Amino acid sequence: MGRVVTVHFVGAGPGAADLLTVRATRLLAAADLVLYPGTYLDPGVLEHCGPAAELVDTQHLDLDRITDLLVRGVAGGRNVVRLTSGDPSLYSALAEQTRRLTAAGVAWDVTPGVPAYAAAAALVGRELTVPLVTQSVVLTRTRARSTPMPESESLERFAATRATLVLHLAIRRVRELMAEIEPEYGADCPVVVVHRASQPGELVLRGTVATVADAVERAGLRQAAVVLVGRALANDGGESFLYDRSRDRSGTRGPGGRGEAGEPGGLSGGASTPTG
Repeated sequence: MGRVVTVHFVGAGPGAADLLTVRATRLLAAADLVLYPGTYLDPGVLEHCGPAAELVDTQHLDLDRITDLLVRGVAGGRNVVRLTSGDPSLYSALAEQTRRLTAAGVAWDVTPGVPAYAAAAALVGRELTVPLVTQSVVLTRTRARSTPMPESESLERFAATRATLVLHLAIRRVRELMAEIEPEYGADCPVVVVHRASQPGELVLRGTVATVADAVERAGLRQAAVVLVGRALANDGGESFLYDRSRDRSGTRGPGGRGEAGEPGGLSGGASTPTG
């Protein structure tokens, strides 16, 4: 029985060659054809590919051409990897590509990657969910030269939650966006802008809702940046009950399968077995 040829959608992470998953590096090493987003990718990521692999930069290709390359690659019996920046679950055009592959009878699977916002938060050493400050994160984008946003997903509505905001594709509109959220977040609310997190040209700008636009303009940033907004970035607030000394830990792996994190299955996500 012959092997099943599949298109592997692989999250390339924020760009650094050493922030890929082990699975991602194995798939790249075995690939005959790799399609990658040259605009956002550190070339070092492609060093995981074999010397004979064909590498195609998709930044100037439309969806029809990309799909054609993927389908032809599989038809030719080649191992195909479609790299996406960050994680495929966010702004990767995964939905439209996989719909077309399925219609063409081509098998596909997905390997997750480190999302850019997580790399940005790690770079500045901040947790985006701080007890008694905010326990929610809104991942969204703004419209510039891109698909219109749904009417129900206005920035004004998201700002009303005062959750930590992660703004993608927003760097060219920072000034007007900060003016839009200032009534809810306040002029002194911390803002962090991270350009090319984890890559050689990474840049971190720290400011507030009132000052960050000036910093962005001075730096001349035009793309490949994520904007984090929220009081959690100040790194103050309450402390989690999870690790409180007064918390009863006698039943943390009890019959209900509730683990240390207070969620079904705990930190591992697996089922627990009653003991004692």
